[in-house]
Amino acid sequence: MARQSGLIKIKGTLDNVSFYKTKDGDLARMKTSVDAKRIANDPAFERTRENNKEFANSATAGKLMRDTVRPMSMNASDGRVVSRLTKTMTAIKNMDLLSIRGARNVADGIVDPNAVLSLKGFEFNKQALLSAILFKPSTVDTITGEITITDLVPQMDIVFPQGATHVQLTAGFASVDFLNGDKDLQMSVPVNLQIDTIQSTVILTPGSAPSVAGTNLYLLKIEFFQAVNGNQYTLKNGAYNALRVIEAQ
Repeated sequence: MARQSGLIKIKGTLDNVSFYKTKDGDLARMKTSVDAKRIANDPAFERTRENNKEFANSATAGKLMRDTVRPMSMNASDGRVVSRLTKTMTAIKNMDLLSIRGARNVADGIVDPNAVLSLKGFEFNKQALLSAILFKPSTVDTITGEITITDLVPQMDIVFPQGATHVQLTAGFASVDFLNGDKDLQMSVPVNLQIDTIQSTVILTPGSAPSVAGTNLYLLKIEFFQAVNGNQYTLKNGAYNALRVIEAQ
């Protein structure tokens, strides 16, 4: 894959080279001359088929996790969350020590304690990192999913964008079964605070524990709003909102 330079950018195919535009700019790459049927059957491409199968499993696991937390991430994720999460799932798949090459999968890799740890700290919005927005520690009750932030002073403990007048915090307690594809997310009632110097302890309690037995994810979301004539409006369609997996087990 090469990057196009110069004033004139080409789109389309020229002399077996495809030119296209991405978020990374204008790129070019050679078209493959290998027939798909050959890749699917030729013994010379056995490694390729194994890699493709394992990649598909990682992508499916990433989609399952995204679908699980979608009610929270719809306005708090960036345009590259799919590729970033697939990369994380690929690393987890590589921790599968049970399956043969080509059959390694996330469900068997996630049993490694290090695999679960790799999910902790995952940020759904790289443009608004929770770790760079909230400077007050939080504690998690891993039984109930309750998240507590003690003595929070919004104006001092939160980095808020220009124009924001209110901040809203929500906890999520999710469980994902990567083997069977089951999932469940329980969310707390959001706590909406004016961005001022008033100190308070924020307690976010999900309605219940997830009904699915699987990998538990504990999420914290921060949203920013601007109050105008008694109504609150999100800033830039959620561009400043943050969502992070603050604990996983």
